[in-house]
Amino acid sequence: MDLKIEVDEQAGAAVIRLQGEVDVYTAPKLKSTLVDLVDKGNFKIIVNLEKVDFMDSSGLGVLVGGLKRVRSHEGAIGLVCTQENILKIFRITGLVKVFPIFEEEGAAVEGI
Repeated sequence: MDLKIEVDEQAGAAVIRLQGEVDVYTAPKLKSTLVDLVDKGNFKIIVNLEKVDFMDSSGLGVLVGGLKRVRSHEGAIGLVCTQENILKIFRITGLVKVFPIFEEEGAAVEGI
């Protein structure tokens, strides 16, 4: 399956909405999007994972890499996710302590 990426702005934050699978094949597309946003001065980023069906370690690596980029500019990345199968990956890896995870975009924009 492919990965669809939509980028929007909401209250000063860049919002990336993903749909599909984030894996070894599609992760470079997400990485490119994150790098482009940071290069354009977006350091407050929300990644909406609500329509992500699957994520592997490649996807996690891209998110961690993106977080390092924005943190070097005093920024943050917040995630929107309520799907148990995706949340489980963040719990198992301990990334729930690294990324703030919200149930909706509005709360994420206000929370980071």
